Amino acid sequence: MLKILAFLTICFFFIKITTAQTINQNRKKLDVVRVDSPPKIDGKLDDTAWQNVPVAKDFVMMRPDNGKEEPNTHKTIVKLVYDDNAIYISAKMYDPDPSKIPAEFTNRDNIGNSDFFLITINPNDDGQNPFEFIVTSSGAQADSKVSNGNEDFNWSAVWDSDFSINEDSWVVEMKIPYRALRFANVPVQSWGINYHRKVLNLNAQFTWNHIDNQQGNWTQYDGLYKNFNNIKPPTRLNFYPYASATTTTKDDNTVFDWSVGMDVKYGITENFTLDATLIPDFSQVGFDNVTLNLGPFEQQFTEQRQFFTEGTDLFTKGNLFYSRRVGGRPIDQFSDERKDDDEFTDGKKVNDEVIDIPDKVQMLNAIKISGRTKGGLGVGFFNAITEKTEATVERTEQTINGLDTISNVSTYKTTVNPFSNYNIMVLDQQFNQNSSVTLINTNVTRDGRFRDANVTGLLWHVEDKKSRYNVDGSFKMSTISDDEDNPNTGYTFDTSIGKQSGNWRGEIGYNFENKDYNPNDMGILFSNNEQVIYGFIGYQLLKPKGLFNNYRVNIFYDVNFLHNPGTYVGTNASLSFGTDTKERFSFGGNLNYSTERKDFFEPRQGTTSGVYFNRPERLNVNHWGSTDYRKKFAIDYDWYYTFYKNNPKEDYGFRISPRYRFTNKFSLIYGFRYGKTNNGQGYVTKIDEDDVEEKPSLAPLKDHIIFGQRDWATYDNSLTGKYTFSTKSAASLSFRHNWSKVPYQEKYFSLNEDNGELTSNNYQGEHDKNFNSWNLDLNYQWQFAPGSQLIFFYRNSIRPDHDFAPANIDFKNNISKLFDQSMQHRFSVRLVYFIDYNNIKSII
Repeated sequence: MLKILAFLTICFFFIKITTAQTINQNRKKLDVVRVDSPPKIDGKLDDTAWQNVPVAKDFVMMRPDNGKEEPNTHKTIVKLVYDDNAIYISAKMYDPDPSKIPAEFTNRDNIGNSDFFLITINPNDDGQNPFEFIVTSSGAQADSKVSNGNEDFNWSAVWDSDFSINEDSWVVEMKIPYRALRFANVPVQSWGINYHRKVLNLNAQFTWNHIDNQQGNWTQYDGLYKNFNNIKPPTRLNFYPYASATTTTKDDNTVFDWSVGMDVKYGITENFTLDATLIPDFSQVGFDNVTLNLGPFEQQFTEQRQFFTEGTDLFTKGNLFYSRRVGGRPIDQFSDERKDDDEFTDGKKVNDEVIDIPDKVQMLNAIKISGRTKGGLGVGFFNAITEKTEATVERTEQTINGLDTISNVSTYKTTVNPFSNYNIMVLDQQFNQNSSVTLINTNVTRDGRFRDANVTGLLWHVEDKKSRYNVDGSFKMSTISDDEDNPNTGYTFDTSIGKQSGNWRGEIGYNFENKDYNPNDMGILFSNNEQVIYGFIGYQLLKPKGLFNNYRVNIFYDVNFLHNPGTYVGTNASLSFGTDTKERFSFGGNLNYSTERKDFFEPRQGTTSGVYFNRPERLNVNHWGSTDYRKKFAIDYDWYYTFYKNNPKEDYGFRISPRYRFTNKFSLIYGFRYGKTNNGQGYVTKIDEDDVEEKPSLAPLKDHIIFGQRDWATYDNSLTGKYTFSTKSAASLSFRHNWSKVPYQEKYFSLNEDNGELTSNNYQGEHDKNFNSWNLDLNYQWQFAPGSQLIFFYRNSIRPDHDFAPANIDFKNNISKLFDQSMQHRFSVRLVYFIDYNNIKSII
């Protein structure tokens, strides 16, 4: 395997662009005009800079009726000029009644119920990595960095725009400074550029250069602006100093904290940027949607820290980076070394109990270096450092002295997470405007005897020159160093071939992970020792027909085995349908089928133990729908029901989420989700020697794996709202209460380790659960200068123990008891100021 990986790595560095990409052969082209006096960005088109400038016009519909000419009532005229500092864009978008143009006020990077004008700029003209800049009909800005068609709206630049609504049109003016872009330092260059216009009243989106939805990716269809002369990349050095103060109150105990730090962005070269966060502060990140977890796998949470969400497209390749590992919970690797004596030995008994352990590790700093050369080579480097984290342990020592027992209680500190370094290195070679080969390495190095981990992956995505077919795949290797003398090395391999253009599309592939593959020190993988044959075939409507703007029908399947020893596990198949109607009602559904399945994970004995739980054959049906968001009132909904063969278990549930837009500034969205599992069976415990010593009646069940039959009901209430004072000032609300109650039915079983079946036993235990997670966030954000913000934040949260109330309680009494629990209040204020080195230099 190592020889294969080395060979493929060498091949990576010798990739040649052997074929020319044939999409977009008839692209529109214009010569760009340099101006001596730039236009004033005020939403008016009366500047002399806009005179005698070539016009981008004759837009074409992108969706829903791909390829149709723009109507005469909604013509669009765009002009672009440049100087030594920036490019400038003006767009005049005609409309028969501008007073009826939807224009919901939103904060940055949220489009809302609005028309918009969008420009994509690709200085390398590589068909894969443009920048997007958007202005809505309310004047809100949005921007993103695009990679292979995926828009990253967490990426933010500082640029200028204004708009106006006139008698026959609405107008946008934009100034995109060169510091917001990445381009080569060459005397003459041509850039790939395209313009998009969204018209909600027509339910249509138009582009200047036609984007053919029959083949290829939308990023491959830019027009071309030629002859940018003698522009030079500026010194890209931006500072974001911040100061924050936080008070946290719980149980009449108030803690005050403050922090100062800085984020830095520096253009190392014209194409590569360094991002650094020094003394980071994450006190205002949103709450996690925590749920009750009784399964064998950890819960995965979304990343909400800006440093880890912005500009990370290179680092997420291969799914080897789960950023929540950095600054996450302590690993507490040597917890089993703490004393927990059951009996006296030589007249002495020692017991340790952790009385205080941090729920997260403090990150000290982090940097990212990323960019892409003109030749398509992307390079990424990430490094983060976390501090040593200690827990407080209370030790009770009991000593027999004659007829007396003497107790001595003391405390000590123990390291639960050492000083640690997290590192990623990526090389990503793109070619032919549609293909790439990637080499990625992740590494976690921990101080002292704690475990180290290393994962290396080679990824490939290759399309033919017309972007009709693709071959996709990866090979990855993980090495865990728990003990330097016994390293643990694992492998995974995936490959597939697919058709990706036209009405009919499909894929067939194969994947395996061996029993030792483990990327979880820096990534996330729920299970290994698996292999699967998978695929799909689908049909999609690419132009409106009858009642439908589009629809898609897909059939998916996967056949599953253990990798070692190759045991057949089960087969899944599904039929899915989704559509958008001309009346702007979206709906769809799925029919999912699973054969009887051997679950090697629920018993918690490891996949190589041969122990499994036999899950019954099942059939699931679900349906979803979403009404027209242009209207003040709209609603999203879904429901599901699952049938099980020869098993009393049943699952059903629904979600309903109405939304109402009171004005263009104020809106609310309510969500309610209910799910119920009746007569479900799940793992409870395994009876060991300690259990028998504590409760001798369990002796007949020693070494038995105990399952229990339970009912599980979940209620999830949420409310989000916003009031936007202006496009630079807004207040928001985010509330969620998740409640799960799981009463067991006093029916317990022993798992037959030979056939996976359950046999009734006389086990008795208290395992009922009553889980509550309550969070309410209030936030006010004011952008008082370009790139600069003042943010006020309040959070109210309650997280009681699982047994704070009985599991058979009703909703009213549950809420009453919930409010009797400890409630945490957090208030913080944060100031961030944007400083551009070029502005400082001009002043000095």
